[in-house]
Amino acid sequence: MTLTKIRTAAASSLAAAGLLLTLAACSTPAATPSASAPASSAAPSPATASASASEPCPGVKVIVDSGSLEQAAADTSVCVPADGPTLASAVLSDAEVKIEGTAKYPTSFACRVNGVPAADFDIKHKGGTIREVCDDKNTVSYWALWVKPAAGTWGYAQEGLDSLKLNPGESLELLYTVDGEPAAPAA
Repeated sequence: MTLTKIRTAAASSLAAAGLLLTLAACSTPAATPSASAPASSAAPSPATASASASEPCPGVKVIVDSGSLEQAAADTSVCVPADGPTLASAVLSDAEVKIEGTAKYPTSFACRVNGVPAADFDIKHKGGTIREVCDDKNTVSYWALWVKPAAGTWGYAQEGLDSLKLNPGESLELLYTVDGEPAAPAA
């Protein structure tokens, strides 16, 4: 086994443990309406919240993991209905994940996801700190885009959000990476 594969496997195991702990900490029991509260007549959201990143999803599973930033405002795991190939940008929109692109690639890449990292947030990395200004010059931290086939393993996306098509049963993850860590999404 090569050193890269060992590092990737170790990073994947650590990321999986961190994601499970994060999801467990964020999990709350479903609220039940009280007798005095009127029932909501609002239509259910097209994307449904998922309690675990490993639960099956008949559509496209969307996972947002702020990684070492630990910015829970960005993190989510939802199942988005899909009955055929669907653009990643449309899946993210249906999941109510807000994307701000970069200056050079405003619809292909994610600079901010659900407002994270904020423009005034100091991102700590090996060389000090940096702030994300979405100018395509930040090479130490970014939102990495990953895809997992229904019966496969995570692979780094080879297309941008505006051209990548996802099929039912696949998963899409936006994972914030600083200095190459985490190296891949959790299993």
